[in-house]
Amino acid sequence: MARTVITLPERARRGDIVEVRCLIAHTMETGYRNDDQGQRLPADLIRRFSCHYRGELVCGAELFAAISANPLLVFFVRATESGPLDFVWEGDNGFVQRETRTLTVT
Repeated sequence: MARTVITLPERARRGDIVEVRCLIAHTMETGYRNDDQGQRLPADLIRRFSCHYRGELVCGAELFAAISANPLLVFFVRATESGPLDFVWEGDNGFVQRETRTLTVT
């Protein structure tokens, strides 16, 4: 399980545009390097990211080998109603990390 840091306001006024920042700590092996014995290290990358706000996709990304080891993604969401933001990172070797945060709209 990877460590995530997700930053967004707990509360927003209806119609506000809020910044969402999410970082995941992951080793991110490209699959192009060799170990000390000359054997190729297998790829271990995060391949996809998605965020749904109240069930609607608000951000989606396909990631590639050039992404950093601890990718930070920043995007904006218009606060319409209170509800969950569901974050999902998917990667090689069956890796899946899910997190949920709640945005309260007043």
